[in-house]
Amino acid sequence: MSLLNESADRDLPREKMEKFGAASLNNAELIALFLSSGVVGRNVIQVAGDLLEKYGGLQELGRLPVAEYMNNRGIGPAKACKLAAAFELGSRLSREKISSQKLDTPELIYEHFGHQLSNLPNENAIVVTVNSRLEHTSTTTVSIGTVNETTAHPREIMRPVIARNAYGFILIHNHPSGDPSPSHADNTITESLIKAAELMKIRLVDHVIIGRPSNGRLGFFSFRAAGVINS
Repeated sequence: MSLLNESADRDLPREKMEKFGAASLNNAELIALFLSSGVVGRNVIQVAGDLLEKYGGLQELGRLPVAEYMNNRGIGPAKACKLAAAFELGSRLSREKISSQKLDTPELIYEHFGHQLSNLPNENAIVVTVNSRLEHTSTTTVSIGTVNETTAHPREIMRPVIARNAYGFILIHNHPSGDPSPSHADNTITESLIKAAELMKIRLVDHVIIGRPSNGRLGFFSFRAAGVINS
């Protein structure tokens, strides 16, 4: 492929964005803007399309560590870091939007934290504190685990809640497998938190497990919706 053709391929999504806006670009064209150049025999848009096909779409692509991007032909450290930065910006934008949002349903909790956690390769647990209007006041990561387990003691979960003198809190963690069904350990920690919250007069709003929707299955499990945690 000539340098002229490569430059023309790269400019196509830029010109389209300038004329019609970013929303007019498809996923491959958006990714192409971060990759900037293709490889011999494959232009940049084709390379972006290859990534989407290989990993199954944006959600799976966004879960990858930097090193995995580099396992693809034509993607070195610079391009890999650009891709990782793009997905991280999307996650941060989602988190910024919650500052004045009332987190009073599991659907809203999933809407604001689902992308951030469903893209992680390991189990993570975060504690979200809320005020008396159930508005977000802080987010703290309390545990980073393995691909199928995270360990967080109730005292570690309660620490940021107490430190911020919060009215209430939400425990959220992810299942990298995509299945949000609670495990025995999930049930046990929830029972412990219910007792601790009652003792300390702090409201446990919910414990939400983040997975991914599939075949009619919701992308999350809510202990509150299941009746385990009282409203």
